[in-house]
Amino acid sequence: MSKPKNTPQPNFMIVMADQLSAPAVGAYGNEVVQTPHMDALADEGILFENAYCNSPICAPSRSSMMSGQLPSRIGSYDNASEFPARIPTFAHYLRDMGYQTCLSGKMHFVGPDQMHGFEERLTTDIYPSDFGWTPDWEAENQRVDWWCHNLASVTEAGIAETTNQLEFDDEAGYQSIRKIYQLARGGDQRPFMLMASFTHPHDPYATRKCYWDRYDHDAINMPNVPAMDYEDLDPHSQRIHDLSALGEDHVSKETIRKARHAYYGNVYYFDDWLGKIVKTLEQTNLRDNTIIIVISDHGDMLGERGLWYKMSFFEWSSRIPMIISAPDRFSAQRINNNVSLLDLLPTLVDLAKPAGGVAPEFADHIDGRSLVRLMRGEDVADSDEVIGEMLCEGAKSPCMMIRRGRYKYIHSDPDPVQLYDLESDPNELNNLAGNKELEDLERRFADEINSRWDSQELRKEVILDQKRRRKVFESLSKGGHTPWDHNYSRDASKQYMRNHLDLNDLERETRYPPPSQD
Repeated sequence: MSKPKNTPQPNFMIVMADQLSAPAVGAYGNEVVQTPHMDALADEGILFENAYCNSPICAPSRSSMMSGQLPSRIGSYDNASEFPARIPTFAHYLRDMGYQTCLSGKMHFVGPDQMHGFEERLTTDIYPSDFGWTPDWEAENQRVDWWCHNLASVTEAGIAETTNQLEFDDEAGYQSIRKIYQLARGGDQRPFMLMASFTHPHDPYATRKCYWDRYDHDAINMPNVPAMDYEDLDPHSQRIHDLSALGEDHVSKETIRKARHAYYGNVYYFDDWLGKIVKTLEQTNLRDNTIIIVISDHGDMLGERGLWYKMSFFEWSSRIPMIISAPDRFSAQRINNNVSLLDLLPTLVDLAKPAGGVAPEFADHIDGRSLVRLMRGEDVADSDEVIGEMLCEGAKSPCMMIRRGRYKYIHSDPDPVQLYDLESDPNELNNLAGNKELEDLERRFADEINSRWDSQELRKEVILDQKRRRKVFESLSKGGHTPWDHNYSRDASKQYMRNHLDLNDLERETRYPPPSQD
């Protein structure tokens, strides 16, 4: 059971990875990858064994996480879908509850609003905020070379001392740590929610030598499910195989091992930044009242079935780490219930309530559930499900997933139904759809799909939205260009030492810990 909660409103330190699969984390059973800081937080905190994203692609996953609503409810279909400014996020709710809210790093907001409730944003984003990556479900071949994945990330995997992504994450990590020091020595008495969002270990699979050298190359484990013949893949897997041009070259076992080795190196790189952030919280005496949350937006197939990247409801693509460390509030435990990123918003709001206080009324229907009762060790019967949607490239009609108890059910109108028992079949090799013994279960899942979604109407909405966005992008690409990307600025006249400041006061106020007054 949980410990007494006679504590003030907690701070929140959310550390987010990109494309980090739960099976690629030591605390989740990977015996090769090194994640010492995640493992330490898991040992002292709460690890959710079966945590999932709700849409296994960056922007829809992140906008649904921040809003607590399914992608179809907010129109966040793909990586070029606008996240509407009218949708409240957990940053809005926490800010309304008295929190200062700050973002460092990636969030993949699409549209003119690049803040979505954050009071301060310390970096720009690594990805574009416009509609350029809009897919076309009506096209015979959805692949667009200039923005779609291809095999280069796999075939060119290896060592690189700097890359576009390493430069971005180095800045995001540095700014996060700098902000922690500012919070520790500043005069703002509000609790804080700081989100440090990294783009690693997202492909391309290129890692620094110091992280590559953490591993014995020959010890890198290979996929649990080797590459399948194209004809043996389910239709959706065939589409994402084609979309990512995975058949354009032969991928040898050594190429697979190199790509996984570099990915594991970048997992260590992310974990290294996590460790620096935790250490800084400790050094600034902020750790005791700060709840640390470690999550990812989705996973990576990493060669399983011969597939790479995401856009699949298979475990390596959709199952993510979720670790919540709050030792003074909750006892360490592992929770087996199925949970998802949708649950983050109601959980944060629940945790942020002052002692004896009341949570704010939600402006929208919230699809997630607070996890606090689970974290207290209570048996919550209705908190064991995940609802997922794929409305992005790779699909040609809405694809829905329900994970409840031991079963996962996947439906898309043009494709055969998939039903897996993840307890007896963790690698999802035995499709139980059509099994007479599970006929009632399959019918209940099918009825639930039909009651939750009107798939044909949703497909029409998605296609109309795609057409609108492509037209807007084409138009705004002509003539003068006014970007939506977050262009952060700093007033150099107020940085470091300037002559309108007293040097003695400045040095004293910016030092942490403050100098001794003896």
